[in-house]
Amino acid sequence: MFKILSINPGSTSTKIGKFHDDVMLDSKTIIHDASQFDHMHSSMEQLEIRKRDILKFIEERGESIEEFDAFAARGGILPPLESGTYIVNDAMVDFLKNKSHMDMDHPSDLGAVIAYDFAKKTNTKAYITDPISTDEFHELARISGFADLKRNSLVHALNMKAVARIIAREIEKPYEQCNFVIAHLGGGFSIGAQRQGKMIDVNNANEEGPFSPERSGELPMGQVLKMAYSGEYTSKELKNKFTRNSGMKAYLNTNDLREAYKKAETDPKAMEVIQAMAYQIGKEIGGMCAVLKGDVDSIILTGGLAHSVDFVEMIKEYISSYSLVTVVPGENELEALATGCLRVLRGEENPRTFSFQEVNHS
Repeated sequence: MFKILSINPGSTSTKIGKFHDDVMLDSKTIIHDASQFDHMHSSMEQLEIRKRDILKFIEERGESIEEFDAFAARGGILPPLESGTYIVNDAMVDFLKNKSHMDMDHPSDLGAVIAYDFAKKTNTKAYITDPISTDEFHELARISGFADLKRNSLVHALNMKAVARIIAREIEKPYEQCNFVIAHLGGGFSIGAQRQGKMIDVNNANEEGPFSPERSGELPMGQVLKMAYSGEYTSKELKNKFTRNSGMKAYLNTNDLREAYKKAETDPKAMEVIQAMAYQIGKEIGGMCAVLKGDVDSIILTGGLAHSVDFVEMIKEYISSYSLVTVVPGENELEALATGCLRVLRGEENPRTFSFQEVNHS
């Protein structure tokens, strides 16, 4: 039996889970004092605070990090990578600390660095599984329509791959032979076509697809250009507006679907916004069914919003004629990290090695 600690950093919290093999014995969402981060310019500056708070939680349980056989962390914003489980090494940590933030600063960058520090202290290994930058696009999916730009794969791969394996087992078909359309519905939406175990196309949740609780999704380009050159916003302010203060939040002043439904009890406009979000999700799922040429074993709805039965039924009205619809609510990321690590520890999967020079940039 292997004892594994899963680590998943968020914007002001860090989720951790203690596993014996694939059974989670304990979990905690550690809420960090956000005021400690106010003066910091990047997520990586939070490293020592996050480590301290994790160690404090473990010690309060009467345990120590020396008791763990391995550490499993959410992968950060790395270069485009094939899916799978990677050993965290010096090259990966160096990239996350010194290069990743140049394109995008994201708290997930901290996961592998924290896990690597713990692994070095305990003479064990740290792993990441299916990072955000997992890239399995087929070549047609990369063409944007504007020759100077290409479409990039940034995806909630960890949860999407995990739920795909769950449904493959349920329908009793090898994972590598399954075709799925998977919709991860959280603060941002990733809706992708997975063909024979590969995510061949997906919307970039920061730039494309449906609007979500916090993000704008795809926008009318002409109007965006007018805003960009209006002089009213800096580039950073506009990006924050589109990715943190748009979508349902901009219309209803909340990013919580439950609150939106409460508003809808007295405000028809609130229900209209919820319906529009479901409409856009259904439209994107339909497009991904077309990518798979209609050969879809199941459409899988997952993520936090999949807990809402009413919202799921609203989406099903648009997509139920395409394929079997299955629902796996929640993010399940701590479990996905532990099981990815466990496959390597058991010898069921060979770990991949990160090397910046060998990364696929096509």
